[in-house]
Amino acid sequence: MFHLIWSIIVGFFVGLIGKFVLDHVFHANIHLGFWLTAIVGIVGSVIGGLIGRMISTPPPDSKFHTAGFLMSILGAIILLLVVQFVFK
Repeated sequence: MFHLIWSIIVGFFVGLIGKFVLDHVFHANIHLGFWLTAIVGIVGSVIGGLIGRMISTPPPDSKFHTAGFLMSILGAIILLLVVQFVFK
């Protein structure tokens, strides 16, 4: 149960960072609520995590993979760009 709550919290912050980057770099005006931001962050984390694991695998005893976190943000940005392109 705690893993699910943690995924929602981290996904929300990853989605917020992705929205912030798109708003300030690409001047995209994206308005999402809490749940959609969390879903974008979670799906972006999955996409970015897969890409991060293809680039480098974390050590077996590590709890946190820096490349995975950075790629999660990149995955959320890519997902937001795709969503914006499809629905505009």
